[in-house]
Order: sequence, then C-alpha cells, then structure tokens
Amino acid sequence: MAVKQTAGRNTLGEFAPKFAELNDDVLFGEVWSREDKLSLRDRSLVTVTALMAQGLADSLFKFHLESAKKNGITKTEIAEILTHAAFYAGWPKAWAAFYMAKEVWSKDTEEADEKTKHEQSMVFPIGAPNDAFAQYFIGKSYLASVSMEQVGIFNVTFEPGCRNNWHIHHADKGGGQILICVAGLGYYQEWGKDAVEMKPGDCINIPVGVKHWHGAAPDSWFSHLAVEVPGENSSNEWLEAVDDSQYGVLK
Repeated sequence: MAVKQTAGRNTLGEFAPKFAELNDDVLFGEVWSREDKLSLRDRSLVTVTALMAQGLADSLFKFHLESAKKNGITKTEIAEILTHAAFYAGWPKAWAAFYMAKEVWSKDTEEADEKTKHEQSMVFPIGAPNDAFAQYFIGKSYLASVSMEQVGIFNVTFEPGCRNNWHIHHADKGGGQILICVAGLGYYQEWGKDAVEMKPGDCINIPVGVKHWHGAAPDSWFSHLAVEVPGENSSNEWLEAVDDSQYGVLK
C-alpha cells in the first residue's frame, strides 16, 4: 500500500517545489512504499535509529517516532531500540531521544489504565481485539462471546471515539439485533434520525432493513451486548464509514 505524504508540498510547495516533490513522491511515495522489500515497521526502526545517531530531537524526529508507534513498534520495543543504539550513537543522544519517545508513548499507559477501569466496571470480559471486523470500524474494538447457544450474544467494546460503519441487518423472516449497554457511554443512530445516547441498562431494538451505526462517545469507553435475533437467511450489509462530519456533531 502506497504511503501518502503531503508535508513537502504543504510546507515548501511554492518555495522549493522540486524538493517537495522528491519528499512526497519519491521518499514516501516510492521508498517508504516498498513493503515487499522492507516493512513499514522495519523502515521506522531504521529511520528512528538513524535520526537518533545524528542527534536530532526535533519535530522531524517526533514525527518518525509517532510513525513508528503507528507502524507497530511498542513502548517496550522502542525503549530497547534506543538503549541498544545508545552504545553506538552516544549516551547524550539517547537521553534526548528518550525524552521525546516517553512523550509519544505515554498515552499508551493512560489508555491501558482507562481500559482496565472500564473492564472492571462490568461483569462481562472485554475479550480480544475485534480484528475480523476491523475493516468495518473506525478505531479499535474488542469482542467477547457470551453465548452461542439458542441465540448469539456478544459483548462488543469500543475505545473512545470508536464506531462501526453504517450497516443494515437483512433477513427473509425474523432477524434483526438487540443492543444492551453494559458499561460506559455510547450512541446509536438510524439513518435520517438524531443519534440516541446509550447508558448502562439502555436497550435498543434494531429491526431488519434499518440503516444504522453504533459506537462509543468521543471521551468514553463503551460496551454493549449484541444479541442476534434468529431469522431466515440472515445477513449483514456493511456500508460507508461514519465520517468525522457526521460523528463530530455528537461531541
């Protein structure tokens, strides 16, 4: 997948158009996009180490630390990478790099604490990352199976700001879904209607054929039980994402 970058043109497009072109189209558009040769994660590792060795601890270095985090390098791994590089690049350079890395990865600890508090506030487990349906969500969600007998019941957990795409439940007979909020604060919205808040104990009945979405409030974790209503030839049609212009009005 090609890496899209516009920083060069945004910053230097008029002053140095060729440099901007090389930065956006060649460095990022071609070199960074050669994932068949080297993964984005490994390219981030190389780049961070090279910039640290030069003693850079500026906005460029922070950008690449943030990219490294986005590309899958964990807090434990970046600490080990910088510690190892310190013996070759220099101890003072490592100190400067650590100050910035600590800032970039500090949010992980805060998010982990909030996730733990949320899980402790309900009787159902958060479960595992909902990777099988990740393409239909903005943000990270988790899934825990509660029951697969008689009817399917799942506990779905959304991190703050996470929501699923607009979607429709279909069935020739019966079908639909029931949502029961068990923790946190979230929203449910049907196409053409205002969003409805969901607090612990709130229940939403979703008939077949209704276009809708549900997810967390911008500043709260959210969990609901999703009860699959039995039906004939049931299916789920995933549609477009709930973009920021739609979701932003809920803030």
